[in-house]
Amino acid sequence: MIMAENYDVIVLGSGPGGYVAAIRAAQLGLKTAIVERENLGGICLNWGCIPTKALLRSAEIYHYMQHAGDYGLAATQISADIAAVVKRSRGVAKQLNQGVTHLMKKNKIAVHMGEGKLVAKGRLSVTKDGKTDELTAKNIIIATGARARDLPGTPTDGKRVWTYRHAMTPPEMPSKLLVIGSGAIGIEFASFYNDMGADVTVVEMMDRIVPVEDADVSAFLEKALKKQGMTILTGGGVSDIQVGANGIKVKLKDKAGKESAAEFSHMIVAIGIVPNTENIGLKELGVAMDERGFLKTDEMCRTNVEGLWAIGDITAPPWLAHKASHEGVIAAEAIAGKHPHAMDPRNIPGCTYCHPQIASVGLTEAKAKEAGYEVKVGMFPFIGNGKAIALGEAEGFTKTVFDAKTDELLGAHMVGAEVTEMIQGYTIGKTLETTEAELMHTVFPHPTISESMHESVLAAYGRALHI
Repeated sequence: MIMAENYDVIVLGSGPGGYVAAIRAAQLGLKTAIVERENLGGICLNWGCIPTKALLRSAEIYHYMQHAGDYGLAATQISADIAAVVKRSRGVAKQLNQGVTHLMKKNKIAVHMGEGKLVAKGRLSVTKDGKTDELTAKNIIIATGARARDLPGTPTDGKRVWTYRHAMTPPEMPSKLLVIGSGAIGIEFASFYNDMGADVTVVEMMDRIVPVEDADVSAFLEKALKKQGMTILTGGGVSDIQVGANGIKVKLKDKAGKESAAEFSHMIVAIGIVPNTENIGLKELGVAMDERGFLKTDEMCRTNVEGLWAIGDITAPPWLAHKASHEGVIAAEAIAGKHPHAMDPRNIPGCTYCHPQIASVGLTEAKAKEAGYEVKVGMFPFIGNGKAIALGEAEGFTKTVFDAKTDELLGAHMVGAEVTEMIQGYTIGKTLETTEAELMHTVFPHPTISESMHESVLAAYGRALHI
């Protein structure tokens, strides 16, 4: 072991939380290093958010080609090449990985590739190809993220049983696919493979799909996905899984508890995540964790160990890339002696890129009522929006939830075309602590689907103009 290199800040993990934390720390004049065992950009850029959107874009184009007649067009002999679709997705990931490499150089951040491990407070070892170096810093930010949770008793093999990672580079196109779990990851892959031509069944043990979303969004999405040909079992379960060389046999349980035998070519397990806390020295330092293994932090991302910070999927939910990035900025600024604002989880938007898309921020109607609010709720259907009709995307709606006493915007929930690009309008509004008055006085451009946002606010107060 050579003499330790000393830094002001070391970031362990280079995902959207880690690399952003490193950049912000460097911008603030701190000597910064980042440690990564696999690919700069982490799961998000290489195996998550970005390449999945590339896959979904290909599926979307394929879907439109198949429905060319709806637009007065003709497209014949349409086919999909799954290998070419995957190749494009991997190319997108590679381009962004190279972009992060450039950003590290631009900001003069030292990159140490290898397995990082805390060996003492303020000391980190990095091992690669049998060689170990030691780094020291007064402050270390843990950003090691999380991985897919395995189904108990059924390990993922990459052949028949997949996690999201296998589903992104499939060895073959599934003919009949079982997706266990209907959170964002499960529903996105169900949507992708359904559009690409697979026979897809989704099983969700909760009483509705995308259970973190507003109940109206869940109901609408389930209806839309069934219309597209998916089989959806809510309040259900899967048992007696038998994985063979040529397929998978299972027993499916429906809401009433009735079991039936079924066979599938492949299965995707999307039942949550496990934090990457093992073998990096956290327990030895006495870092506080919750019962599931996620690190406990304060509002500035500090752990209970002095000089040790944690951000992203290794900490409390929501487990979203943009939440991790913002936490990275908060941690870096706090380390530099600035006074960043703590992040309000209610102002973090969530997006799911299925077909149709869903997006939300803040409290659902049910959660607002549970919290004791008296609410005013407005809904506006896309069928009343000229741009949505012109696009041939008239299925969807925007829903807003207000505090009836103060008129504060509590939450917004959307399903339909391009809603993932529109939710930021409500997110800005919530961050600015807006009421219905500012939203009503905002002039929305015509014709755009975003006008549905304005109409939804008006509808909450009995003033909708186009329904």
